[in-house]
Amino acid sequence: MGNIVIKEYTTVIMTEILLLYESVGWRNYTENPAMLEEAYENSLKILAAWENDKLVGIIRAVGDGSSILYIQDIIVLPDYQKQGIGKRLIAALREIYPDIYQTVLITLNEPKTVKFYESCGFSLSSEHNCIAFIISSL
Repeated sequence: MGNIVIKEYTTVIMTEILLLYESVGWRNYTENPAMLEEAYENSLKILAAWENDKLVGIIRAVGDGSSILYIQDIIVLPDYQKQGIGKRLIAALREIYPDIYQTVLITLNEPKTVKFYESCGFSLSSEHNCIAFIISSL
């Protein structure tokens, strides 16, 4: 793999976005591309990882940019995983918002996923005397 560059993603190109989501099997997004496009257009910040002209990873955040930053999506193409790209995307996002009160995300409770986020400095909400509540239409 070549040199990976992380920079702000400012022009939403759904064909390349959908390829990322398809690569990791996130069908709830790929089956509703209009919703996904609207979600991207309304995001607080989007950063992308590029190898030359190839989009290999993305992180999408929502929130107010002052008190809370919610990482909605972080995806790295499977062939590019385990190379530190996901960690770099999270670090780059946190550098943009260094004084944010809370950075949160919700993800699947799988050992490899938990290990990844813990390696990025995240901890379970229960370790902060908190719990999370969700209303989901899935």
